[in-house]
Amino acid sequence: MGSLFSSTLKREDIDMALAKAKQIVSSNPVVVFSRVKQLLSQLKATHKVIELDEESDGDEIQAALLEWTGQRTVPNVFINGKHIGGSDVVIAKHQQGKLVPLLAEAGAVAKLTSQT
Repeated sequence: MGSLFSSTLKREDIDMALAKAKQIVSSNPVVVFSRVKQLLSQLKATHKVIELDEESDGDEIQAALLEWTGQRTVPNVFINGKHIGGSDVVIAKHQQGKLVPLLAEAGAVAKLTSQT
């Protein structure tokens, strides 16, 4: 499993990943690459996922999200009632050390404690 925490990637690793991604795409009629659910699961964060394509009013919800947040694309992530953004924003916040404190403040992960 790849790491969500690495900020420096090696060219050869990207080339191998590109070959893998192309193989997966060529072998399947539809492929969705996602990281946010995996990241939240790795962090053991309590979260709710709404698959808009499984909701009877999914199109309306997506249109409402666009009106509310200015973002139509999914994932469309909210933490503690506040719109955060999509995958890139969530992963960037994690790499900057800002995601876990947000999750802790929301009660989605255990509160951080400082040890002195």
